[in-house]
Amino acid sequence: MGRMQTRRLTLAALAAAFVLAPAAFAQGAFPNKPVKLIVPQTPGGASDALARIVGQKLSEKWGQPVVVENKPGAGGNVGTEFVAKAPADGYTLLMSYVGTQAINGSLYKSLGYEPYKDFATVATVATVPFALVVNNAFPPKTMGELVAYAKAHPGQVNFGSAGNGSLNQLLGEMVNMNQGIKLVHVPYKGAAGALTDTIGGQIQMTFSSLPSVAGHIRGDKLRALAVTGAHRSATFPNVPTLGEAGLAGFELSPWFGILAPAGTPEAVVRKINADVGELLKDKDLLEKFSGVGADPYPTTPEQFGRILQDDIRKWAQVVKASGAKLD
Repeated sequence: MGRMQTRRLTLAALAAAFVLAPAAFAQGAFPNKPVKLIVPQTPGGASDALARIVGQKLSEKWGQPVVVENKPGAGGNVGTEFVAKAPADGYTLLMSYVGTQAINGSLYKSLGYEPYKDFATVATVATVPFALVVNNAFPPKTMGELVAYAKAHPGQVNFGSAGNGSLNQLLGEMVNMNQGIKLVHVPYKGAAGALTDTIGGQIQMTFSSLPSVAGHIRGDKLRALAVTGAHRSATFPNVPTLGEAGLAGFELSPWFGILAPAGTPEAVVRKINADVGELLKDKDLLEKFSGVGADPYPTTPEQFGRILQDDIRKWAQVVKASGAKLD
């Protein structure tokens, strides 16, 4: 090889190194600026509570602020679409859950995003049972008494939800179908409004994620009749499961997890996944999760992707059976 040719090859290699170095550095240094964690629901719900717990811990670990930002609207679609269209660099993340990510595609005629293809599944964070809570003055003390009361008062028992098409609503509709009763759905713009009116007696009951309602149960502002899930919550061991109360098919503890825009570099996805996995072993975080009734749920990005696909298929059948549809 001639001297000139060798020199050209050397220069070409150096040029390539200079081109690749900034990208490699930026990737290796992630994060080197604040990260946004978008919650597509109002403050006060499980997504918000978990995002703030995890966000604080990631801030400490990364040495960069993780800013939790609520972008509610259209059953979670506003915030979810915002993240789908954000730059795919790992600096805009989504705290989603099965209700928004796996169900909305079957409820809405059209979405501004594709719930699976437009996202990188980064890390599941927790599973959270839902609780059926009632106003303290509501006569039924058990699920059996509630079903009997609803049959004796058809169309007179109202249940609130975080909005049309929300998981809260679907759980209520599933009870209707399971027991042949007619609980009347009252939609709110977020879980907080439904809980406020349940406490105040404007409605009799609501399904709510356990983190949203744990403080109200402890403070005797609401009475829990049952929880979803295959097992009782360790946080409220005296509250039976819906299965124990005689309602089959409610072995549900919905997942909550972090997603990023599709195309986010794999190295960034895996770093966030690994860091979240470490946090899910942190004693302080586990105590905070336990305090709100959440169970840590670590998975790989690939496992999370399969879980999301499976739930999209499963909940499509539930939505079809319920007849729920939204424009």
